[in-house]
Amino acid sequence: MLDHSCQVQRAPLSEHRGDCYDTPPVAVHELLKVEQLPHCIWEPACGTGNIVKVLRAIGHEVIATDLNNRGCPDSLDRIDFLLPCKVESDAILTNPPFSLAEKFVATALERAPVVIMLLRLAFYESSRRSHILDNGKLARIHVFAKRLPMMHRAGWEGRKANSGMAFAWFVWDQAHHGPATIDRINVPKKIFPAEEMSEIPPNEEAAE
Repeated sequence: MLDHSCQVQRAPLSEHRGDCYDTPPVAVHELLKVEQLPHCIWEPACGTGNIVKVLRAIGHEVIATDLNNRGCPDSLDRIDFLLPCKVESDAILTNPPFSLAEKFVATALERAPVVIMLLRLAFYESSRRSHILDNGKLARIHVFAKRLPMMHRAGWEGRKANSGMAFAWFVWDQAHHGPATIDRINVPKKIFPAEEMSEIPPNEEAAE
């Protein structure tokens, strides 16, 4: 359940506006093969709704919010996840804005017992993220053995090329204690036609 007091009455921040990369539905389907998700899930960066649609289709209750209205069905916009906000859910699951991934994870860990984020595998490397990576709550990392398709900007109509980035589902669980386990998700090659491979987000190293 969402407390509507967390809707913000201000113009969207420029850093949020262009930082929306649609999640390929196959990434969500593969997550469902390796994780048993709770019923009520908050998707705080729902974008066009790719994650939301997959989860709702199999019976999950999904609270879908975003700072901007990008067309996700049955969602609320002008909800800034990084501002104080009261939402009751069993888990937070999202593909966070590229430039705000660390802040999204830290905020989510304060708000839900289970946090699942689609992140670059390189997210695991940085020592400055020790407070969220080495706290004993990071339970599992599911690494995609192949580059994900269609991770292009919402509304992108230009050429699509192979992604230069590896992605993984990072799973934090407040009931977990100890080191994380890492496994590989091997998606059949037929799922990744060349014409649907992803575009590399601009300035990926600069945003790190």
